[in-house]
Amino acid sequence: MTLQVALTHRTTYDYDRPITLHPQVVRLRPAPHARTPVLSYSLKISPEKRFTNWQQDPFGNWQARLVFPEKVDHFHVEVDLIAEMLAINPFDFFIEEEARTPTFRYEAMLKKDLGPYLETQAPGPLLAKLIAETRPTEADDTLNWVVAVNQKLQSMTGYLIRMEPGVQTPEETLQKASGSCRDSAWLMVNLLRHHGFAARFVSGYLIQLVADLSPIDGGAGGPTTDFTDLHAWTEVFLPGAGWVGLDPTSGLLTAEGHIPLAATPEPASAAAISGGLEPCEVTFGFDMKIERIRETPRVSAPYTVKQWAGIDALGRRIDERLKAGDVRLTVGGEPTFLAAYDRDAGEWNTEAVGPTKRGYADKLIRRLRERFAPTGLLHYGQGKWYPGEQLPRWSFTLHWRADGEALWTNPDLIAPEADTGATVEAAERFAVRLAEHLGVGGEYVQTAYEDPAAFLKQEHQLPVNLDPATNKLEDPQARARMARVFSEGLGKPRSFVLPVQASLAQAAQAAAARRGRRFQWQSEIWAVRSKRLILIPGDSPAGFRLPLNALPFLDEDQYPYLLESDPFAQEMQRPLLARPVRAIVLHGADGAAHPDAPADPDTAVESYAAFWARVRALAARRQTREGGPALAAVGTGQPFTGAGPFVRTALTVEPREGKLCVFLPPTRNAEEYVDLVAAVEDAAADLGQPIHIEGYPAPKDMRLHEIKVTPDPGVIEVNIQPSRTWEEQVHITETVYEE
Repeated sequence: MTLQVALTHRTTYDYDRPITLHPQVVRLRPAPHARTPVLSYSLKISPEKRFTNWQQDPFGNWQARLVFPEKVDHFHVEVDLIAEMLAINPFDFFIEEEARTPTFRYEAMLKKDLGPYLETQAPGPLLAKLIAETRPTEADDTLNWVVAVNQKLQSMTGYLIRMEPGVQTPEETLQKASGSCRDSAWLMVNLLRHHGFAARFVSGYLIQLVADLSPIDGGAGGPTTDFTDLHAWTEVFLPGAGWVGLDPTSGLLTAEGHIPLAATPEPASAAAISGGLEPCEVTFGFDMKIERIRETPRVSAPYTVKQWAGIDALGRRIDERLKAGDVRLTVGGEPTFLAAYDRDAGEWNTEAVGPTKRGYADKLIRRLRERFAPTGLLHYGQGKWYPGEQLPRWSFTLHWRADGEALWTNPDLIAPEADTGATVEAAERFAVRLAEHLGVGGEYVQTAYEDPAAFLKQEHQLPVNLDPATNKLEDPQARARMARVFSEGLGKPRSFVLPVQASLAQAAQAAAARRGRRFQWQSEIWAVRSKRLILIPGDSPAGFRLPLNALPFLDEDQYPYLLESDPFAQEMQRPLLARPVRAIVLHGADGAAHPDAPADPDTAVESYAAFWARVRALAARRQTREGGPALAAVGTGQPFTGAGPFVRTALTVEPREGKLCVFLPPTRNAEEYVDLVAAVEDAAADLGQPIHIEGYPAPKDMRLHEIKVTPDPGVIEVNIQPSRTWEEQVHITETVYEE
C-alpha cells in the first residue's frame, strides 16, 4: 500500500514600503529524526535576490539563513514537499532494563549530554500540585506512566487556536485550563523535567487524512477532509528508545502524521521563521493545503462508485454466461471480523475464544436473523475441535426455510446470553410440557445426575487443607467443574432426559397429524443398573454425556440405527411440507425393511447401498437363527424386557449458566427436525420460557438455509449461505458487512 501526499505551506509578509530586512532564519525543513519518508522537498523564497545558507543549529535541526542585500517590499516563503504516509507503530521500541520504572535516573555521562533538556524553573502552585498528583512510584511501568501523563494533560486542558505570539507559562495554561498546541506541549515539557525526564519542545507539520471507513462504534471519526497545519508536541528521552514523541493535544503518541521541523530545549528556538526588520506596516498571509497524489489499492479503502459499477456489471455478465451454459454454480464465503474495542486482548489476536467474543457473536447472529430470516431458528451448538483444545468451540447457527415458512416465530423465546435465572424446577416443567406436545407423556421424562463417585474420588484426592471450592487442580476447567458440582450439590438433578425418536409408520403419522404434529414420536424408559441416569463427567451439555453404554445391550441387528436421509435423493427435492421424507426403519417386527422404504435402496449413493446390504443380511440371519430374541410388539415407554422397539436418542433440558438449554437429538431428515422444533417452541410459548436450543443441528437439506457465526483465532468468522446468483451474493455480502 502506497499513499503519497503533497504538502504546500505558504507564508507571506507584504510591507507598506521598501524596508531593510535583517537576516532571517527559516526552520521549515523536516528534521533529521523525522520518521515519515519525505520523497521531495523544496523551499522557495521571494525576493530572489538574496543569499541562502543551509545550516544545522546546535541541536541538529535544519535551518536556512537568508540574507537580503537590498531593501525589499515583501518576504514570501513557500514549502513544497511530498511525504509517503507509511503506517508507523509509535510503540516500536525497547526500553533499557534499568529504565523500566519511571523513578530511574540517567547515568552520569548521558545526563550531561541531556543537560539543556533537564533544566527547570521553580513551579507555581498549580504546576506543583500537578507534579505531586503525577509523581511516579517504583511499582509503575515507565511507558504506561508516560502514556497516562500524556492522556491526563489532554483531558485537563482544552484546545484553542491562539494567534498571539509566544507560549503561555505552564501556570497560565493550568489556570485557564486551555491553550494552543504549543502551550500544552510546553506544559508537558516542564512536567516531565520536574519528574527527572529529559524533554524537548518540537514544532512540525501535522497531517491528518480522512479515514477510509467511519467507526462503526460511533466513536470519533477524525477529520472530515484531509488536513494539515503547523503543530507542536513534546519528545521525551527514554534510555533504549531514544526520543519518543508525545502529543498532549490529542493524548496520543506521535506517528506518521507528525513531521518534526525543529526540536529544541526552548520554544523560541523552534520558531518557524525568526529575524528582525525595519519598523513598518505588515500584511500577513498564511496558507496550507494537502493533496493526495498517489494511492495504490488497499484493503481498507472502499471502492469508488465508478469502480463498483464496473464490478457489478461484470458480475451480471458472468451470471448471464453461466446461465446460458447451464452451469449451476454456488458461491459461499467466510468473512471475518474484529471487535471495535480492546484490540490488544488475546481473543482478538491469537486466541480462538475469550471472555467477550461469544457476546459479540450472539449480537451479530441475532442481527443477521432480523435481516435474513425473521422467522429463523437460532441454534447454539458446538463447532470445530482442534488438537490442544479441551472442548470443541461454540458455534451459533441461524437456520431458516427456503420456502419462507416460519421455523421459529417468537424471538422473545430465544434466551439471551445473559443470566435469565433458569432453575432446575423450570427445566423439569419444560421437559414435561415438551413430552406432552410430542405425544409421549411426561412420565417418560427421566432425571439425570452428575456422577457422585467420580467427584467424591476427586475430593478424597485433594490435599487436606483444601476443599472443592478452593481446589488447586492444574486444569482450570477441572477446577471450575469441581467447584460447580459441589456448590450445586451432588444429589441435585443436573438435567432432564426424554428418550425420543420419530416413528415413520403411516398410521402413526396419521394419528400425529390429528394432534398437530407431523410425526408420531415414541419414547422409552431407559433402565440402568444404578436405577437412575448418571451423566459422564465433563463440561459439555448433558446431551453429549448420556450413559448410553449403560443401557441394555442390543445386537447389531436389533440396534435402532438412525441415518440421515441422502440430501440429494429425489424425495429431498419436494416441498418441505408435502409429506415426510421416506426413510428406513431398521427394527421392523419381521426384520424386513419398512414399507415406506424406497423400492430399490441400491439406487442411493454407494456408501448407503453397502450399508443397507449389510442390514438386509443381518435381518435374514436374525429370522433363521435359533433361539434369537423375539421382537414382539412392546408398548412405547415400557422398561426394557428383552424386546423392542428401542430408542437410543434423547433430548435433554438443563439450566446452565443461567439459561434453560434444550438439547436436540439427531434426526433422520429436515421434516423430523422441523416437527421437533415446532414442539419445542409450543412448549416454550405455553410456559413463557425463553430457551437456548443446542445439540445436533438441522440435517443437511437444500430446503433449509443456514448462516454460522463461529470463533477463530483473533476473529469472529461468519460462514454465509451459498448464493446462486451475483445479485444474491451482493445482497448477502452487503448485509453481513452492514451488520
